[in-house]
Amino acid sequence: MKFRTGRLTALAAVALSATLGLAACGSSDDSSSGSSGSGGSSDATVTFIPKNLGNPYFDASDGGGKKAVAAFGGTYDEVGPDTATPDGQVQYINTATQQGVSAIVISADDPSAPCDALKQAMSAGIKVVTFDSDTSADCRDLFVNQASAEGIAKTQVDLIAKQIGGSGEVAILSAAANATNQNAWIKQMKSYAAEKYPNLDIVDTVYGNDDDQTSFDKTAALLSDHPNLKGIISPTTVGIAAAARYLSTSSAKGKVALTGLGTPNQMRKYVKNGTVTSFALWNPEDLGYLAAYTADALVSGEIKGDQGDTFTAGDLGKYTVGADGEVLLGDPYVFTKSNIDKFNF
Repeated sequence: MKFRTGRLTALAAVALSATLGLAACGSSDDSSSGSSGSGGSSDATVTFIPKNLGNPYFDASDGGGKKAVAAFGGTYDEVGPDTATPDGQVQYINTATQQGVSAIVISADDPSAPCDALKQAMSAGIKVVTFDSDTSADCRDLFVNQASAEGIAKTQVDLIAKQIGGSGEVAILSAAANATNQNAWIKQMKSYAAEKYPNLDIVDTVYGNDDDQTSFDKTAALLSDHPNLKGIISPTTVGIAAAARYLSTSSAKGKVALTGLGTPNQMRKYVKNGTVTSFALWNPEDLGYLAAYTADALVSGEIKGDQGDTFTAGDLGKYTVGADGEVLLGDPYVFTKSNIDKFNF
């Protein structure tokens, strides 16, 4: 698959291919059936429910979903809470169910809190696709994952280890304490770091709740609580940007390394001023785009959601449903000073 400026497609597995086990990533296959796969007409009504509105990451991912829905001819809507809380999405799920939408596409802020509402939606015939952050498997039809937890964890640990010479104290600045994806990544980070970098010591994990000011304050507290801290990993776009903002004007700039998951537009100035050397992410627009096509493939009957089902997701090409109802976008991509200006999201 070719690399495109301003937009990361689902990247073919390279260094992490053995662990990511990509379900699919490639060009369109003319043998694929179903109108949604070929970008044809659809009357699917798709409601996106992000963890919270006004989050740049979800602005991008849901924007990708909107683009996909327009491409296959459906009707798009986005609703959600202003603040990410475990049960904040439930009322929006219930409203979508009452409206009788075709599909709900949700990034779950909690693995279990929205489950009763999602199960009611499924009982009403609504297809449920989780993306970015999953629920329990029985609460949805399919999960569109940005990359495997192991692959994301390895990328971030390798980046911080490279920057601090493989040894020293490192802290993690996460989102919410109950965020499914964050916790899966952190678990993998700790086990991988212990195995690969025995002199790298993860001394603390704190939670900024995907709030800029809280994440900023948590960064300050980490530096105060751990005077020998050499690095911070923040696997959340809000957290890494807030941490970079704090470090950029503190005496720790250039002394405490920072990496994690961020968007190029958020992080560009911090990369250019030397606060951050490298960080990673997939293209959230592609993630939302794939999630919308996944929902439409379910609604149209192109796939049932069984392992081995294949469908074509518009410009992203052909995908295969993997184990546990997972559809995998691809590998994280590493941004540095040398390539960050090629991207705009």
